[in-house]
Amino acid sequence: MDEPTTLRALGALLTYPGPELRAALPEIGSGLAGARHLPRASRERLARLVAWMLATDGLDLEGAYVAQFDRGRATSLNLFEHVHGDTRDRGPAMVELKEIYARAGFGLATRELPDFLPVVLEYLSCRGRDEARAMLGDCAHVLRNVGETLRRRDSAYAAVFDALLAVAGEPGIDFDAPVEEPDAGKPEASIDEDWAEVPAFASPAADAGAPQVAEVRFVPRRRAAGS
Repeated sequence: MDEPTTLRALGALLTYPGPELRAALPEIGSGLAGARHLPRASRERLARLVAWMLATDGLDLEGAYVAQFDRGRATSLNLFEHVHGDTRDRGPAMVELKEIYARAGFGLATRELPDFLPVVLEYLSCRGRDEARAMLGDCAHVLRNVGETLRRRDSAYAAVFDALLAVAGEPGIDFDAPVEEPDAGKPEASIDEDWAEVPAFASPAADAGAPQVAEVRFVPRRRAAGS
């Protein structure tokens, strides 16, 4: 499995596990097992994730997905939740991201928001390797934060975020780190308070002769003095 196909497979694993995805799991698992550009440990964790998904009853799997990704901001798959939250900056960021897709010749064919991680991965799977790695690298600390939260919750889905960090050329998630209780003064559901409210996606290069490259900017928010 090459890198673009890997991105598409990882994105598929993060979609709602309806009958279509469950039917495709054996093929996805086989492909990821042969993704030699991923570290062996990442491939082994992905194999365990796929095996768990295959062994879990459909309704139970759907319930687990909702519990992991649809309740609370800490593990939201909408990237701008981790940058803008519910602030007024989120709308313009969405518009800008859709324009990036349009300039590259893509239009959303789903009802998902443009910052939904599987949508972003689908887009990157159709772009060049440099652009994909740059975009994933720019949001690596968001991917890491979600992945670490899933690891603390003992969720097999953490394997997907570990693999995405590997594709970005970033250090993976430390699965051997001790699990600590969340800071009582900083609940995981409020992680949007840790990220800057700045435009996340810069415009592609203005030079008409340059490739159309989108660049993600997810920057940690500066702490106020005394906080």
